[in-house]
Amino acid sequence: MPKKLKLEGLDCASCAYEIEEALKKEGFEFALVNFPTKEVVIEGDIEKAKEIIKRVEPGVKIIEKDEHDRNHDHDDLKKMLYFIIPSLLLFIIGILLRYYYEMDNAFVFGIFTMSYLLVGWKVLRNAVVNSVRGNVFDENFLITIATLGAFAIREYPEAVGVMLFYVVGEFFQDLAVNRSRRSIKSLLALKAEYASLKVGEKIVKVKPEELKVGDIIVIKPGERVPVDGIIIEGSSNVDTSALTGESVPRTVKEGEEILSGMVNLSGLLTVKVTKELKESTISRILELVENASARKAKTEKLITRFARYYTPAVVGLAALIALIPPLAFGEPFSDWLYRALVLLVISCPCALVLSIPLGYFGGIGKSAREGILVKGSNFLDALSKATIVAFDKTGTLTKGVFKVTKIETRNGFTEEEIIKFAALAEAHSNHPIAKAIKEAYGKEINEAEIKEHENIAGHGVKARIDGVEVMVGNDRLLHRFNIEHDTCRVKGTVAHVVINGKYAGYIIISDEIKEDAPIAVRDLKRLGVKRVIMVTGDNREVAAEIAKQLGLDSFYAELLPEDKVKIIEELEKEKAPNDKIVFVGDGINDAPVLARADVGVAMGALGSDAAIETADVVIMDDKPSKLPRGIRIARKTRRIVWQNIIFALGVKLVFIGLGILGEATMWEAVFADVGVALIAVFNAMRILR
Repeated sequence: MPKKLKLEGLDCASCAYEIEEALKKEGFEFALVNFPTKEVVIEGDIEKAKEIIKRVEPGVKIIEKDEHDRNHDHDDLKKMLYFIIPSLLLFIIGILLRYYYEMDNAFVFGIFTMSYLLVGWKVLRNAVVNSVRGNVFDENFLITIATLGAFAIREYPEAVGVMLFYVVGEFFQDLAVNRSRRSIKSLLALKAEYASLKVGEKIVKVKPEELKVGDIIVIKPGERVPVDGIIIEGSSNVDTSALTGESVPRTVKEGEEILSGMVNLSGLLTVKVTKELKESTISRILELVENASARKAKTEKLITRFARYYTPAVVGLAALIALIPPLAFGEPFSDWLYRALVLLVISCPCALVLSIPLGYFGGIGKSAREGILVKGSNFLDALSKATIVAFDKTGTLTKGVFKVTKIETRNGFTEEEIIKFAALAEAHSNHPIAKAIKEAYGKEINEAEIKEHENIAGHGVKARIDGVEVMVGNDRLLHRFNIEHDTCRVKGTVAHVVINGKYAGYIIISDEIKEDAPIAVRDLKRLGVKRVIMVTGDNREVAAEIAKQLGLDSFYAELLPEDKVKIIEELEKEKAPNDKIVFVGDGINDAPVLARADVGVAMGALGSDAAIETADVVIMDDKPSKLPRGIRIARKTRRIVWQNIIFALGVKLVFIGLGILGEATMWEAVFADVGVALIAVFNAMRILR
């Protein structure tokens, strides 16, 4: 079972990557360091993992997740100010004494040194410890070498200024990152603070974690539902926006399920707990969103690999610039050393490795707030490239709420016999068609009458009921068992009934198109999706009618589950290499095709364990119009991530060039480095708005 730890003091995205790599090298099969949440998720020896983390990042404090003080990040930032403010005052005094009063003695040097040590002691300590442990190319090492080099050539006001500005920049960067974390967390802050447990005639307030299956809780108007349960008394309107992104309240009543994260708006509800907090809907959603960064997009992987080579390359270039001109051409050593120091300052890869995971995490958080659960930044990336979208029909494009509208009899059988035997044969099925048949029968089903039952995938069911053999299914079922029949094609969803080997007739069941299905198809085409198609097991006549009403590009009907997979594989051969195929289904019956598509989307999966496990993306209500919304979020996320990459690399390359030419100062280099990081972080936060 994976264990989650909090890493306090993890202020650097590249450090997070170093920890993750070290854990994997030491044999941890599953190790994820989530920089945006400052958490590590590992499977294996916890104590060994702690030792590795301390070895790689000695400044990081490791604590159990549930022990974490939420205000700790805020307290750390306040402590930083206790060093920054005195250092700034001493720096101003030093500047006045040196440049206004023209004093350049040991006293002034001491003031600059004190100012430097106040803000730089932590950077110096980390540089030494990390260098001893082999990590010589992190930002602490680069800033330390650059500023000590400035001291060596008697540019100590500039050395102190660079260190001071770097630490102030880190302060604002941490402030921005923490704000971004809080924004993301606030989108997902859906857990109830307490639960009202009914104990006899008393109501006791307890933590949601203490509730057990079978407990009775009371939910008052205005309170958030703490765990999943069944309403045993009362009715009310509930706000489901936290789970589905929908602002319209839903009405719930006795006997219906109510899910954690919903807010009770009006009536008093008495609820029987069906799942403990860790198994409840809201906990699963939060865990999936927080751990989504385990599946990294190619862009993230590319940049982390790039940063590993970029920084040593720039450091190597700086060393060449410092040594070759003075040694080969007799140039002044201090001048070229200064140019090398400028390169060291600008070579920090913080803006890249910080803003990109933060951007993807923001995209995943924004999607969750809209009721779209994306299980990894790789799927968010793939969703942004969707060019073919294939929909299942029943429960996806249509409501899946079936009603029997007609019963046709054959061979002397009556309507009553057909509906009775069909209902008994479908007694064990939860398929929408089976439910419609049972509702039309309207009587209590005595399951003792059912002696045998067999589900024939893609065809129907076969049962023995008190000596009578009954088959209910589609036209393929009739042909499979060579049943003589006079009707193959029927307009509408049809269930043929066979009793003791004779064709008894058929039942027509009607379904409705969802109100927003035409909107979904229209919006997908506006987004540039090349083909919007339907793949269904239903008969060709029904599929043709639905496709016509929705304006689909094409449809494939009368398909078995394996046939749907073949259709996706055929589409895979036709598409361009960078195009992605999205399949949208119910997440349970369509598991094989969901797994085969580039992105499998489960529709209407609120509370469904199977759907959440199977799909790459889960739309938390049953609205297909959420898919184009998810694609828009994915494209915006990808656009902002690439804006940050191009901007950060562009600025750094410009300053590397200026540094080599001697046209940039260390002040300007550190301003550019920290400024780029801050702009990239704030740009990433735009996804949340």
